[in-house]
Amino acid sequence: MSEPVVVRPAIAIVDDPRFDAHEDPTGPHPECPERLTAAREGLYGTLPTSERLVVPAREVSEAELTRVHRSDYLDKLRERLRDSGGHLDPDTYFCRGTREAAWLAAGGAVDLARTLVSGQATQGFALLRPPGHHAVPSRSMGFCLLNNVALAASAALDAGLSRVAIVDWDVHHGNGTQDAFYADPRVLFCSLHQYPFYPGTGAPHEIGRGPGTGFTCNVALPAGCGPETYGAAFRELLLPMLTSYAPELVLVSAGFDAHARDPLASMRLDSASYGAMAGSLLELAQSLGHGRVGFVLEGGYDLAALADGTAAVARSLRGERIELPDGKLHAAARLAIDATKQQLKPYWPALAA
Repeated sequence: MSEPVVVRPAIAIVDDPRFDAHEDPTGPHPECPERLTAAREGLYGTLPTSERLVVPAREVSEAELTRVHRSDYLDKLRERLRDSGGHLDPDTYFCRGTREAAWLAAGGAVDLARTLVSGQATQGFALLRPPGHHAVPSRSMGFCLLNNVALAASAALDAGLSRVAIVDWDVHHGNGTQDAFYADPRVLFCSLHQYPFYPGTGAPHEIGRGPGTGFTCNVALPAGCGPETYGAAFRELLLPMLTSYAPELVLVSAGFDAHARDPLASMRLDSASYGAMAGSLLELAQSLGHGRVGFVLEGGYDLAALADGTAAVARSLRGERIELPDGKLHAAARLAIDATKQQLKPYWPALAA
């Protein structure tokens, strides 16, 4: 007898060669076009063409942008980007191709969210440059001009959802995403990041403001943390909170710079850790009855680690499951997780056990 044919649901993919036109005109920079080459290698080498649903990138609209960013900032940014190249701050460069790349990346993130909300696909990955999670409503910073994942979450809310979760596992705190939703209970923002570290935000006591109090979770981890610490943070904090919150869409700020090989940070994740974290979020979304999870590329500056990490996430999208890492935590890592838990227990009974 012949083997049964396995038909896998399509995975929504956002990509565009115009993202590659964003390149530092003054010389080599960690946030370079080769990053997308590596991420494409990992994703497309793992995910067959037959399992991809192509979501074309298109420029984000002004109405979509102003759900997150201030109009005066957008006006100043457009004016500055008319120049041939330069720096918006010491870290964030621009060139002739930057405006189009940034607006396309933001529009692609919005349409990834809309694709998942509409049911055309339940899972997706947006291969975007420039990244976005450091861009606050009023300015660019940290390689980021427009906050792609925040714009995606806002689009999902505009499309009718009432609860969206954003998990940010980039090694740097997603300060721009936090700022966008700090007082908004419709978005549960959870960040795992090296601390203290750039950009200096993301302490455990930063838990939201006003009606958003308790809906920001910052797991501020000391340098040197590895798979066992991230596994414990997921099991003890993120997954219980997400289960209680029951988001209708999970978005992931998928940075790969907590990898042990990354040159800009001091964590020690391996590629399998990214597959395990991704798989746990996919299982959670499936347990909630909708399965909607979208990954949005953020950082990751070792090209081999970026390719391997992206491939691990792609395998999880294809159904491979790896258990979350386990093991004994060193004292500083245990204190970091417990500090976040202590701040959030009054708002999340699931953390009191």
